[in-house]
Amino acid sequence: MQNIYKETRLLDKRAIDKFLLSEEILVENASVGLKHLISQLVHKKSLIYIVCGGGNNGADGLALARKLDGDYVIKVYMADEPKTSLCQREFMRAKAMGIDFVNKLYACDVVVDCLYGSGFRGELCVEMSRLIEAMNKMAKLRIACDLPSGIAQRDLKVAFKAHHTVAMGALKLDLFGERAKDYVGKISVADLGISRKQYETSSKIKLLERSDLCLPHRSRLDTHKGEYGHLAVLCKNHPSSKQGAGVLSALGGLAFGAGLVSLIGEIQNPPYSVMCDTKIPQDACAIAFGMGAGEVEKADLEQCKRLPCVLDADVFGYEGLSSELAEMRHVVLTPHIKEFANLLRLCGIADMEVTDVKIDRVILVEEFCMRYPELVLVLKGANTIIAKDKQIYICPFGSNNLAKGGSGDVLSGMIAALLAQGYQPMEAAINGVLAHALASEKIPTSYGLNPQDLIEAIKFL
Repeated sequence: MQNIYKETRLLDKRAIDKFLLSEEILVENASVGLKHLISQLVHKKSLIYIVCGGGNNGADGLALARKLDGDYVIKVYMADEPKTSLCQREFMRAKAMGIDFVNKLYACDVVVDCLYGSGFRGELCVEMSRLIEAMNKMAKLRIACDLPSGIAQRDLKVAFKAHHTVAMGALKLDLFGERAKDYVGKISVADLGISRKQYETSSKIKLLERSDLCLPHRSRLDTHKGEYGHLAVLCKNHPSSKQGAGVLSALGGLAFGAGLVSLIGEIQNPPYSVMCDTKIPQDACAIAFGMGAGEVEKADLEQCKRLPCVLDADVFGYEGLSSELAEMRHVVLTPHIKEFANLLRLCGIADMEVTDVKIDRVILVEEFCMRYPELVLVLKGANTIIAKDKQIYICPFGSNNLAKGGSGDVLSGMIAALLAQGYQPMEAAINGVLAHALASEKIPTSYGLNPQDLIEAIKFL
């Protein structure tokens, strides 16, 4: 896992105060990080435009120009007058070296975005929006310094679309917003004169890595199905129910290691690989409920209080949910963004449009978890969030092929299967989300995913 920070100004200050560094040393090393990436990707003598703003992000770009000049054909476009003392000094150094400053942009091999860093929180003016649109069209390779300019806007219409983003010192939360997914490209981190271990402090927001996945592998040979838990998937049978969702959840749970899986209810044409019953079996170890349930009643949720459970989908439309959640423990909630917006309304936390919830999702997740610190929340999306109490994990993996009905039902079954096998709720949520995301990447199509393909992929991670 890696640390993620809402902002890194305090980390910069700490590096300066504790390790006797200076802002200039930080800038020098930021530009070295950019140079290192360029040296790996770009042939010598390639034409590189560096587009600089007037702040310290622009200073990074000017220092980069100084380091690249001679090995590459370098042109610097100043989008604004140097404003900070660092940017002014780097501007004078670049001038003294004879760096080629230009006032027009043309087609090139590489464009480096050094307009705005993580400190920019405003809205782009028309002139800057047009500049970024031009930058997105002018080069074969686009590299962003710290953050792609524009992605932190609330009303995001235009932003720099990077192939690579080099974060300075540490990972910023803005890189992992839902909308940022289409703009950041491949993310790397540049050291700023000290190692990341020395630069960073512990953060309550973590980025999950592939190596964090702990699959439910079976090590013993002398074993039997009863040792791996019995998952009960509750299905309802009335006009608003969609029992196929429950079936997919059950099959996902079976694929992810549950020893026994039962569909509970009057099931039409159940698959042969799962059992059916009219009530929760005595030996059940975990419950999954809500997938295709249609109308949810208080009695349904009372059943879910008996065992560790996953609540999904139609549960988030139940008007009495807030008081029920207050009485629950060992529960994982798995809403998508629209369901989360409704969950926030039902709990009296916020009544907002889905687009606004999407923008403010980390803040709202924190508020929800403050209200219900015993529950685990999985907010599904392009970068899925897993949270409990004050701890947040972000999963950056997964293909856009998951934007398909049924994929979330499979995830609910996977997490519930881990609960049935004895995993703690947070552990089950993290490993279920990671496995689900990584399985989707094994399916080559972006549009043709069938939930059953996903279930098959899960078996061979």
